[in-house]
Amino acid sequence: MIMTNIETIPGKNILEIYGVVNGSTVRAKHVGRDIMASFKNMIGGELKGYTELLQEARDEATQRMISEARRLGANAIVNIRYSTSSVAQGAAEIYVYGTAVKVD
Repeated sequence: MIMTNIETIPGKNILEIYGVVNGSTVRAKHVGRDIMASFKNMIGGELKGYTELLQEARDEATQRMISEARRLGANAIVNIRYSTSSVAQGAAEIYVYGTAVKVD
């Protein structure tokens, strides 16, 4: 599966457009990570627990988007965008979307 955040794929022709595909996941923070993040907030530095959590969430949302594109018969997704939002106290959603296409 070819994936890009631009509207075209250089050197490829878009033969068919299948429409918008998306994937999302909602993740909650682990209590232990929350406690460690509180300490890190006092001294500064990367919140590695949250970094890993968000990377896992992005990967899962992306895989769901790819599955939808494959189901439609696409072999590429163009114009991919990611967004995040707070769903509830301590939970966030990662949302990804793009346009499923078939290229030569």
